[in-house]
Amino acid sequence: MKKGYFGDFGGQFVPELLMPPLIELEKACEDIVPGEAFQNTLHELLADYVGRPTPLYLCRNLSKRLGFNLWLKREDLAHTGAHKINNTMGQGLLTKMMGKPCIMAETGAGQHGVATATAAAMLGLDCIVFMGAVDVRRQAHNVRRMELLGSKVVPVESGTRTLKDAINAALRYWIENQRTTHYCFGTAAGPHPFPTLVRNFQSIIGREARQQMMEKVGKLPDYVVACVGGGSNAIGMFHEFIPLDSVRIVGVEAAGTGEPGCYNSAPLNLGSPGVLHGMHTPLLQTEDGQILPSHSISAGLDYPGVGPEHAELHASGRAAYGMANDDQALDACLELTKVEGILPALESSHAVAWVLANKDKIEPGADVAVCLSGRGDKDTFIIEEALAARESKEKRS
Repeated sequence: MKKGYFGDFGGQFVPELLMPPLIELEKACEDIVPGEAFQNTLHELLADYVGRPTPLYLCRNLSKRLGFNLWLKREDLAHTGAHKINNTMGQGLLTKMMGKPCIMAETGAGQHGVATATAAAMLGLDCIVFMGAVDVRRQAHNVRRMELLGSKVVPVESGTRTLKDAINAALRYWIENQRTTHYCFGTAAGPHPFPTLVRNFQSIIGREARQQMMEKVGKLPDYVVACVGGGSNAIGMFHEFIPLDSVRIVGVEAAGTGEPGCYNSAPLNLGSPGVLHGMHTPLLQTEDGQILPSHSISAGLDYPGVGPEHAELHASGRAAYGMANDDQALDACLELTKVEGILPALESSHAVAWVLANKDKIEPGADVAVCLSGRGDKDTFIIEEALAARESKEKRS
């Protein structure tokens, strides 16, 4: 297999000016990350600062309605409220051990930005976060959190002013400041070695989930399910189970409004292979290769591409990738909140929505483990807007 590739997907499609920091990072991954000092420190931070292991929770009320066991891997209970902290603590520690004083990130839903700012504050690093102007508005709560943590938030006004454009701006900044700054890429995508580096830091999710399932019920789950945008929470949940053929793996992309001709964020289901942000992967694009705008009710899934390892899992058939639209995700969010008292992020709600939509196809008594990648506090404004729009639409009709 070619270096940095998962089957036909991955690579390092970047300007020559970005090769030096990528080569430097690849060497650090080989020399620093496996070392005892790094691993011991990271283990201590994940346990005592992040709060790992996160629980695996059986949704007793919802499971009775469904006829099978719905388990939630509670990444929403990790420090900062999402799985992103697993990656940022790892990359933050790596930044410090590489001797760089500044860490930089992009963010969509704001959770990666908050997690990067948190790691920077704890480790004594300067922090800059690029965020699309649209996401700055709809995730204002997380913007305030980043600023309170001492980070500088840079709104990006170009393009669609969402995650794709924030990544573009971050890559340009990294070219100019590579000697002093590490780019803490937020998902398991981008140029090599980021997809592997981020997956390795996030794979603790699946390792814990497997052990917890064995401890609680003495068997592996029948399904593992996670939402997929760039795909870090999903590949973190899936990685441990990929060699285990008895476990069915399901990723869930965002179908947007679900209406014909409207934008979505489902490149695995509706895209075609191309190059974006340093990787060869399925993209939402025109026949001429121009990137199409993407849309999801959840800011963290609003991305026109996907990590290359997911692309290979899809191509090989090892994982299935379904879709959930905005309304389905919203309904799943409300259902889990009212029945279990757990307010999930709208990203995670797509995974729950897939389970609810496919409940009649799942065997009675099966064990279904869903990665609840984050909590929904950040989405309350979006939820209120969506409910108001739905009510208005119903009145008109």
